[in-house]
Amino acid sequence: MASTREIRRRIKSVKNTRQITKAMELVAASKMKKAQQLALAGRPYSQLMARMLAALADRVEESQHPFLVERPVKTRGILLVTTDKGLAGPLNANLFKLVMDIKTPAKYYVIGRKGSQFIARTKRDMVADFQVTDRAAFSEVKVAAEFMVKQYLEGVIDTIEVIYPRFTNTLVQEPTLRPVLPLGSLKDFVSQTSATAGGDARVAADTREILFEPSAAQVLEALLPFYVNRHLYQLVLSAKASEHSARMVAMKTAKDNATKLLGDLTLEYNKARQAAITQEILEIAAAQFAA
Repeated sequence: MASTREIRRRIKSVKNTRQITKAMELVAASKMKKAQQLALAGRPYSQLMARMLAALADRVEESQHPFLVERPVKTRGILLVTTDKGLAGPLNANLFKLVMDIKTPAKYYVIGRKGSQFIARTKRDMVADFQVTDRAAFSEVKVAAEFMVKQYLEGVIDTIEVIYPRFTNTLVQEPTLRPVLPLGSLKDFVSQTSATAGGDARVAADTREILFEPSAAQVLEALLPFYVNRHLYQLVLSAKASEHSARMVAMKTAKDNATKLLGDLTLEYNKARQAAITQEILEIAAAQFAA
C-alpha cells in the first residue's frame, strides 16, 4: 500500500486535473452552443436559395454551366476540415480513416492544424491550408471556397469534395465525405439542398411568372458560385459544432473519471491512515506489555 504522503500528492494532482477539465468542458459547451446557433440560423437562407434555384431550373440549359457539367475525373479536390487542437476524442482519427480510404489521385486543401500535420506526415499532395478561427466568419471560409472553385474552373481538379465531421447531436458526430462540385442535375441539386437544410426534398418552384434580368442564365451564373461558397460555409459550421461537442464530451468524460479516481484515492488514503493509526496503537500497546 502506498504511503499517505504519496496518496495525498496524487489526490492533489487529480483535483487539479478535474478542475482543468471542468473549465475546458464549460468553454467547449459555450462554443458549441454558438456554433449550433450559427448553423441553424443558415438553414432558412439555404431553403430560400433552393426555392430560387428551383425557379431557375426549368428556364436554363443546365449543360452550359461549368458547375453542372460532369467531366472525367482525373484528380479529385478534397477539402479536409479538422481541428486546430486535440482533446476532441476520436473526431480527427475518424476523419483520417476516410482520407486513408481514398486511393485515387487527389489534391488536398486543409482547414485545421491537425489535418495539415496528418497530410504532411502521410506525404499526400497538399495544395494549401487555411486558418479558420472558432468564430468561423464567412470571410474566412470564403477564401478557401473561392480558391478551390478557381482551381476547379481551371481544370486543376475535377471535383470538389469535403471531408468533415457532420454534426448530428451533442453525442454523435459522423465523419462524412460530401460531394460539392460538379452539381450534376440542377433539379436533383435543389432537392438535396432543401433536404440538407432541413426542408422538404420536393421543392416546388414559384408558379408565378418571374422575369429574370438580364436573363435566367446570367442570374444562375451569379447565383451558383455564391451558393457554393455558402454551402461550404455551412459544412464548416457543422464541423465546428462537432468539434466543440466532441471536446465537451471528452472533457466531461475526463472530469467524471477524475472524480471517480478521486473517490478511490480518498478511500485508499483513509484505509492507509487507519492502518497507520492501528499500527501505532499496536506498537504502544506492545510497549506497555513489554514494560
